[in-house]
Amino acid sequence: MLKLFDGKKVLVTGHTGFKGSWLVAWLRQLGAKVVGIALDPPSKPSHFEAASLGTSIEDNRLDIRNRDSLKACIDNAAPDFLFHLAAQPLVRRSYADPAETYETNVIGTLNVLEALRGLDKSCVAVFITSDKCYDNIEWVWGYRETDALGGPDPYSASKGAAELVIRSYVKSFFPAASSKVRIGVGRAGNVIGGGDWADDRIVPDCVRAWSGGQAVALRNPQATRPWQHVLEPLSGYLTLAAALHERPELHGEPFNFGPPAHQNHTVLELVKGMSRHWDKVRWADISGTQTGPYESGLLKLNCDKALHQLRWQAIMNFEETVRMTAEWYRTFYEGHQDIGAVTRAQIERYTIAAASAGQAWAQ
Repeated sequence: MLKLFDGKKVLVTGHTGFKGSWLVAWLRQLGAKVVGIALDPPSKPSHFEAASLGTSIEDNRLDIRNRDSLKACIDNAAPDFLFHLAAQPLVRRSYADPAETYETNVIGTLNVLEALRGLDKSCVAVFITSDKCYDNIEWVWGYRETDALGGPDPYSASKGAAELVIRSYVKSFFPAASSKVRIGVGRAGNVIGGGDWADDRIVPDCVRAWSGGQAVALRNPQATRPWQHVLEPLSGYLTLAAALHERPELHGEPFNFGPPAHQNHTVLELVKGMSRHWDKVRWADISGTQTGPYESGLLKLNCDKALHQLRWQAIMNFEETVRMTAEWYRTFYEGHQDIGAVTRAQIERYTIAAASAGQAWAQ
């Protein structure tokens, strides 16, 4: 299924970020001609720079809040596929700068849609939002694509608002019967993997401490999350794009991409798991000593729709997810000279495992 991308022009917004850079690496392995639109990498170090991904793509640095520049870049690229990942992705930062968060996540999304509205060619566009777009009332069931959108913090609310903008544009400007542009939405969260150095995320906080020989401070070690490796939702986004290309009835549909419902593990289990693959791992429990803004607790996704309509499901268990993440960082900090080769090898290993598991996209 993913052979479809070979030779195609694919535009990725947010290509210098964590998920965006992994998507670029995968698309290049599939033979796609990649055009990126993003600000500079959001951290130092960054996966984008460590893996030297800028050398094999068209690398455009611009702010998606600049509508005219964004439209000109998308017009010039004339993509066959577009993946919109550019965002302000951090909950705590959204409290510090809510205006930036809403402008980037809502107006930036609107600007991409406006550019697509003026695009005079066929294009499949997948908009990546978040599991936090749901109005999380912290029930034990997984959220389905038909559940209410919303969120108490600026980040979550901005993602819910972006979804409403997408839905409005699909209904108003991209009619299913005649639109040259087909649109899908991917929702995922709690993604881990090598190359993430963002602030206020557990794995980046850990590796920064461990690389300096320090113990990481765990402010909430018993918090549970449905952890998944970054390659899992990316395989879902790619599968959705390929399916949209062939099946117009999927136009405008949102899809959840996440691990099985039982794969909920604590922060402490995550850290202990990484310690089995990296001898620098150590930690301290500081729960009860920290205060901060509200962050949602339990949030799970129901991914039955992706299974039944796209034949997609996650294949990696928790142990495999933790091992691949720890091995990537350990290799990086040991001074591996070609970290891009490490990334490519993990993508290949994941693809082989998916084929063995009978995943349609990997055949």
